[in-house]
Amino acid sequence: MENFDLVVIGAGLAGLQTARLVAERGFKVLLVDQKPSLDQSIHTTGIFVRRTLEDFALPDYCLGPAVRDVTLYSPARRLMNLASPYDEFRVGRMGLLYQVMLRDAIASGVEWMPSTQFVEITRAKDRTIVHLDHRNSSRQIETRYIVGADGARSRVAHALELDENREWIVGFEEVLENVPLEGSPRFHCFLDPRLAPGYLAWAVHDGEQVHLGVGGYPSQFDPVKALREFRGVAASILDLRHAKLVERRGGLIPVGGVLRRIANPEGLLVGDAAGAVSPLTAGGLDPCLRLASFAVKVIANYLETGDRAALEPYAGSIFRSRFVSRLLMRRLIASVGSPMLIECGCAVLRLPIFRTFAWHVFFGRGSFPDVDQELPRDKLFWVNTRKSPQTP
Repeated sequence: MENFDLVVIGAGLAGLQTARLVAERGFKVLLVDQKPSLDQSIHTTGIFVRRTLEDFALPDYCLGPAVRDVTLYSPARRLMNLASPYDEFRVGRMGLLYQVMLRDAIASGVEWMPSTQFVEITRAKDRTIVHLDHRNSSRQIETRYIVGADGARSRVAHALELDENREWIVGFEEVLENVPLEGSPRFHCFLDPRLAPGYLAWAVHDGEQVHLGVGGYPSQFDPVKALREFRGVAASILDLRHAKLVERRGGLIPVGGVLRRIANPEGLLVGDAAGAVSPLTAGGLDPCLRLASFAVKVIANYLETGDRAALEPYAGSIFRSRFVSRLLMRRLIASVGSPMLIECGCAVLRLPIFRTFAWHVFFGRGSFPDVDQELPRDKLFWVNTRKSPQTP
């Protein structure tokens, strides 16, 4: 039976980041994903915000041109324009980015196992046995620790008896090319509960590609039908006559906030599996990278010391206080199904005194907290040292 220090289930952004950084610390890491190739079945729009672009070294050639302008549309299509002096958004070419990150992970020593399905885990003394289906044959891997990076409906979370996401929206979008750009690159956001109940419809045109999508609560709309209808709406602001379809994407986006129990002595969760998504904006890429990078420190400390206290800082309950207002806003948005009420809310946002709030929602730097600054001092020790306090 093969032995690893760490098995990472799921090779999305969080899984790739975690696997590479742990391997760079000298641990033996296995990365598993059910897809044969990471440029297939992409689920995320891939909109990176300024804070992520400033703090993480993403390859420039994996990102589209910068977007500084946002137009917000009410249900009656009354609009409000917002502009930033900074490069606020860049849309990732996610298939290419995943492949580059995988290449870097393998170069760091990560062993890659595609076309592999996670089945279950069993326990053996101080080790965990991970049962996998690899290309229609069973595999058993012995590991010291496991990371669930397998999305909103995490099978690893269930197997580890950790918390699981209970609230999500579904997003569905098309990526188009050959759409002429008039004016500057722009992020068009439509608040319309008929098209996107509980969330929004969007058209992001960065001058190279257009991402046209809808999102909402799955019990309240048909995303495929809604996207078809929204394409007609988008045709009033974009010339889609010669648009070429590049790909379609869709997936679940957890919006219940960071889960409380996301780690135990057998494993932990990162990314969507941990609920690391902004409840208000449903933005998950910055929280995903930030939480995964923090998880690496916790995992390394735990593998080196074997002390369960090393896991204590990795608790969603520590971070959830930062998301109280966003969770309340999420509840409010979920309860408002009337276009008239949303129209009134948009009218209020257009007032000068409230434009600052709208500007902050789109351009603010709030995301997942800077973990080292949020932790109590007694827990901060475990983040910043690689030795147990009992070690001389």
